[in-house]
Amino acid sequence: MASFCGNDEDLTLPRAAVHKMIKETFPNVRVASEVRELVVNCCTEFIHLISSEANEICHESAKKNISPEHVMRALESLGFGSYMSKVKEVLQDCKTVSLKRRRKASSRLENLGIPEEELLRQQQELFSKARQQQAELAQREWLQMQQAAQQAQLTAASASASNQAGSSQDEDDDDDDAI
Repeated sequence: MASFCGNDEDLTLPRAAVHKMIKETFPNVRVASEVRELVVNCCTEFIHLISSEANEICHESAKKNISPEHVMRALESLGFGSYMSKVKEVLQDCKTVSLKRRRKASSRLENLGIPEEELLRQQQELFSKARQQQAELAQREWLQMQQAAQQAQLTAASASASNQAGSSQDEDDDDDDAI
């Protein structure tokens, strides 16, 4: 197994978080910086080991996403079955937090006191207004382009008429010189 110690900094755990956990776990013990780095590297290696095994189990199951069950089976196969009760407890806590977040998000919609149909109608109305404003803006831009094109044509026609008048004046002057 390849070690990630020092090879790839972005594949390690946040040092500050690990150091904080060490300090909270052992508040009255001084821990050398080399030991803290060793713990970070060991944790990183442990996570890599478990995730690699879970990935293999997932692949064998013809699944594309690693599920909690794959991680638990990886822990069992690597000899960490004694942690299973704690893992199940943490998994349940995660599911509870996730469920609370979903309920909170859906309750925000319910707490508005506006029926879903009314919200949908308001949304459609806003979309309609936005489309109308966009069409009006496009119409104004088109009119401005048309006016600019007409102005350019008038300027070109005026310049052409001026050139023709100037050249017929030159011809008249040439005719006068010939007499």
